[in-house]
Amino acid sequence: MSHSVEILSVGTELLLGNIANLDAQILSQGLSELGLNVFWHTVVGDNPQRAKEAVAIAKERADIIITTGGLGPTCDDLTKNVLAEAFGKELLFHEECAQRIRAYFQRIGREMTDNNLQQAMLPEGCTVLDNDWGTAPGCAFFAEGVHVIMLPGPPSECRPMFQHRARPYLLSLSEGVIASHTIKLFGIGESTMEAQLREQMNAMSNPTLAPYAKEGECELRVTAKAATDEAAQALLKPTVEEMKRLFGRKVYGVDVPSLEYVVLEGLKAQGLTIGVAESCTGGLMAKRLTDIPGASQVFKGGIVSYTNEVKNRVLGVPQDLLDQHGAVSAPVALAMAQGARQALGCDIALSSTGVAGPDRDDRGNEVGTMFVAIATPRDSFVRPLHLGSRPVRERLRIQTASHAFDLARRYLAGLPYGKQT
Repeated sequence: MSHSVEILSVGTELLLGNIANLDAQILSQGLSELGLNVFWHTVVGDNPQRAKEAVAIAKERADIIITTGGLGPTCDDLTKNVLAEAFGKELLFHEECAQRIRAYFQRIGREMTDNNLQQAMLPEGCTVLDNDWGTAPGCAFFAEGVHVIMLPGPPSECRPMFQHRARPYLLSLSEGVIASHTIKLFGIGESTMEAQLREQMNAMSNPTLAPYAKEGECELRVTAKAATDEAAQALLKPTVEEMKRLFGRKVYGVDVPSLEYVVLEGLKAQGLTIGVAESCTGGLMAKRLTDIPGASQVFKGGIVSYTNEVKNRVLGVPQDLLDQHGAVSAPVALAMAQGARQALGCDIALSSTGVAGPDRDDRGNEVGTMFVAIATPRDSFVRPLHLGSRPVRERLRIQTASHAFDLARRYLAGLPYGKQT
């Protein structure tokens, strides 16, 4: 049976824009991995009447409703009340939940106010979803042909609650097993990728293909359903291999978290070290590398050479090179990488320089003019980039850092640096 899902996020702070609705993103990604179709996102404020109206609409068009927020101890936490009333269920006090809440406050050394026990009031006959990451338990029930799942609002609670509580419940609704693999690509746009696959995607039913655009890269998720995981994997494998052949060197991994992760794993496997010299990316490359546990095994360090003086004095970029070509140029990017390799004592060094905006530089280089370079024991190479003037500063920096990591990934894999084919 094919399910239709509506995500109903409760909280006035979401409507006001005070916080981003990360819960909807977390749930949509997780549900997609389960092969469940999310057809609607709804956000409603902490208003009983409008919440009732939103639930009434959701129960008419979806057979799975997942709510986030509104499960706490304050008077505006109304989700359970509205859902219980909509499905004719009484709220009952769960002593076991109350004991967990009391134990939580005792563990953190804070006095518990009585209103916290409101969180232990749950719809009759529901499946309790214990919250090991906060105080408010979630719950799930089935009524009037609709599965209802309520999760807490803070993303630090919503994410693990979905993964460890809601996901097993949802898996029980499916006949058989749903499995998926995510193919990561760099160097191709989503529209180009989709155009190449459109006819094939429309003809597929099991497995299915779904393209996703990320910041500067793309993903292809292949999902299959079968009686067992082994059977599902057997369905997935030919399609995964076909996509790898089709997109070739643009594929940097399957089921890997990021481009920089692949670079670090490659460095560890080959016993090599890396360092970075950054101008326009302002330390972003170093941050992305050190965000990954274990980076210290291979990452020597980074130099943010934002001024010509630092490029010259710290990285050893010749002053005449800076005077003749300017900081935003291929020769300077190459000299930065070579200088970083020497200064940091690393096997591989990456560099970035460019114009992130909002204005062109004093030499007339347009916003989005970037250069990334790599210096290795074998050779050095610079890649010029023209990323366009419309993307915002942050996006330009992300894309530039990713291009630098792609150079390292290609070096480690023995692939050519240049034209991405």
